[in-house]
Amino acid sequence: MRPLLLFLLVGSVSQAQLTGTKPLEASDDRSAAMVAGIDRFLLRLTASTAEARPQIAKQSTTEQRRTRLREILGAVDARVSPVTMQPVGTLGDPALVADTAEVTIQRVRWPVHDGTFGEGLLLPPKTAEPIARLIFTPDPAQTPEQLLGLQTGSKARNIFLSSGCQILIPALLNRDTAFSRSELLGRSAPVSHREWIYRQSFIMGRTPVGYEVQMIESAIDWMSALPVKKSISLLGFGEGGLIALHTAALDTRVHSALVGGHFGPREGLWSEPIERHLQHFVREFGDAGAAALIAPRKLVIENAHFPELPPPLEVNGRILAAPGKITSFTLDQVESEAEKARSLASVADDWLHVFPQGDTQGMMPVLFAPETLAEFSRRPQSRPAPLPQADHSAFATARQQRLVSQWTAHTQGLVPRAEMHRETAFWKKLPLTGEADFAKHIEGERVWFWEKVIGRLPDPDQPANPRSRLIRETDKVAIHEIELDVWDDVTAWAWVALPKDLKPGEKRPVIVCQHGLEGLPESCFEDDASTRAYGAYKAWALRLAEQGYITVAPHNPYRGGDAFRTLQRKLNPLGLTLFSVIIGQHQRLLEWLKDQPFTDPQRIAFYGLSYGGKSAMRIPAALPDYCLSICSGEHEHRDAHEIRFHRRI
Repeated sequence: MRPLLLFLLVGSVSQAQLTGTKPLEASDDRSAAMVAGIDRFLLRLTASTAEARPQIAKQSTTEQRRTRLREILGAVDARVSPVTMQPVGTLGDPALVADTAEVTIQRVRWPVHDGTFGEGLLLPPKTAEPIARLIFTPDPAQTPEQLLGLQTGSKARNIFLSSGCQILIPALLNRDTAFSRSELLGRSAPVSHREWIYRQSFIMGRTPVGYEVQMIESAIDWMSALPVKKSISLLGFGEGGLIALHTAALDTRVHSALVGGHFGPREGLWSEPIERHLQHFVREFGDAGAAALIAPRKLVIENAHFPELPPPLEVNGRILAAPGKITSFTLDQVESEAEKARSLASVADDWLHVFPQGDTQGMMPVLFAPETLAEFSRRPQSRPAPLPQADHSAFATARQQRLVSQWTAHTQGLVPRAEMHRETAFWKKLPLTGEADFAKHIEGERVWFWEKVIGRLPDPDQPANPRSRLIRETDKVAIHEIELDVWDDVTAWAWVALPKDLKPGEKRPVIVCQHGLEGLPESCFEDDASTRAYGAYKAWALRLAEQGYITVAPHNPYRGGDAFRTLQRKLNPLGLTLFSVIIGQHQRLLEWLKDQPFTDPQRIAFYGLSYGGKSAMRIPAALPDYCLSICSGEHEHRDAHEIRFHRRI
């Protein structure tokens, strides 16, 4: 009797473990353990990217690398040509700000795109012609007026005022929150202006960094078209240093660049303010990769401290802005990243120099051409007189409002263009000549979608090592918990319901029931009508199993508050998304399901609700082993203002 009893236990749907699996230990929070394991996996993947970058760089030319960096920054929109500098002022704040013995200082604006402008201060020297042209990009915490010492109470060294250089100081989007607002909806968002523009631009493949790079490039367009040709140098500090670095990397008309307070290893990009969030950047470039595109032109790195970020705005005790911090790099970190840049550039010239903060005498001979330095030396070395100070804050505030409004309008204008692009690039290319042609065409689109939009990780590389345990059973259904290994530290976890009338050798259809945001596998089986889970799911996985289907409720790791969003922020700089991981988990789950004696491998369907509906639109699009997909409660049209508050889709 004992052998027969053992056989009945192993062959029953109510057995302690499913056939071919090891015992699965109980867990207090398997969801949190999954997220923590994915986090460890991603930290290792991020750490390994620096080693892979040289190989990625070798696969393309320098110009191809510039094009790729431009795509990552979103600095891709056509700029206005020709560019003219226009004075801008009001009755209370005229365009002419100051007139000294060395320079005039005036407020100007210049076109960037159709409907967008750069704004700042222009300082033409009172000489026959300038000896060089400088574009100085301050950190957003500092207005151009404050940088020059024009604002009441501000301090500045004004070291270039008597230099004979033509100087342009653009204003950047700042980190205030006053204009993070949709007038159409009559709603404000308690996030910085930089984050406000980021939230609506990244889904369109644009970024605030890319917009500001193009703003500087338009100024370079103007300078390059002037009758008297002079070298153009960029000087940037803090966030302005980041802008100067990327602009010099993209635009070969820049003779040299000085980057202060920004340069170092960027593997921690995921923890920086979200407006710096550049997809693919850590995997393909890093600061060293961007810097290498400047060679053999001169790049000076000043190891300065980054300005302190303002605290995020609280509303009713809640902070809705994305978390982010900037930690200044040590000199050793800067030197190490600089050495990587030199190795990537592989040029003989001594083009990249690192200086400690404040070493002006050391930096200037590297930054400027010999003929420019000679002109400097011939000029009187007298210290320029202090500039007249006044309260320029009202004009600076109005200017900031114009910047926020124009970039908002520009971004929203991209939305209908994107729909037209999809119509041309996807829908009109679908073949109508037959099922075989359609399937062949769609397979190519599937590969593109998985690799370029979702981001494809290598296929699961760990043995599945299936573990299971019986969770509970009813008179009709036995419910098991299954866990499978995917990658090192990454598992797939699901509840599997088997109808008790399942006969030995019988194969039945499988319905994968995907929970929504903050859900768990058990949520899909909860039959207590007083619970929140029942209100959302109505025990659908249990009810379908009672009707005779095999149901599987996998856990997707969009749970734990901001924990999964942190995973997303670690994935994006690697050219990946959370669904890169989730699809790998479903690859492993499908492998296991198709190998089970109770599964009809041709009839595995997917049904997702809410965030599970997002899954229904993405996972089966990449994995054709799902024969059917139903998206519930998620696939909807959103207007341009509403879409900015959602993830990339």
